[in-house]
Amino acid sequence: MQLDPAFSCRPSLYFPRRAGRPTCGESPTHEAFNVQGLKSELMVTALSCSAQDRYNAFVTKFRPKLAEEEGRLDRYFRSNYGRAASRQRDDYVTQLANVQSKGGVQAGTVFCAQRMQMFDEIDALKDGADLSHYAEGKDIAQPESFESCSGPRNTTARAQQHRRRRSAKH
Repeated sequence: MQLDPAFSCRPSLYFPRRAGRPTCGESPTHEAFNVQGLKSELMVTALSCSAQDRYNAFVTKFRPKLAEEEGRLDRYFRSNYGRAASRQRDDYVTQLANVQSKGGVQAGTVFCAQRMQMFDEIDALKDGADLSHYAEGKDIAQPESFESCSGPRNTTARAQQHRRRRSAKH
């Protein structure tokens, strides 16, 4: 069985979350990143441990919540990156999968034994709110680029201000 193509990602280069980093607190966007991280971790586990059917069951069970969080991520990237939103989001998803895959390689043969239990834990969850709480409680690796609580600066707004100042001078 293959993974649901609507929830796939490309490989790339990653940096894992470091212990002791401050948390950003709760916000809808932070929740979306947590759920995205969990989804990616489950996908990496499914691919590494031949558990695609378990991953597909997860996607089916939580499809509405996953779609809601995908929408939040889309809005975050659009508001922060403007026209470059799609590329920046793709880069994030790629980096996320890579940092999690790297963790799997480093764990070696115990990776599947450690990670497969997450599917059992997910099966016990009742709804999207449970999924969000679960994702918040897990130590899911995120790319280094996500490790800032303030998020990236909105370069589109900065560029527009610069253009306005330049045209006001002429």
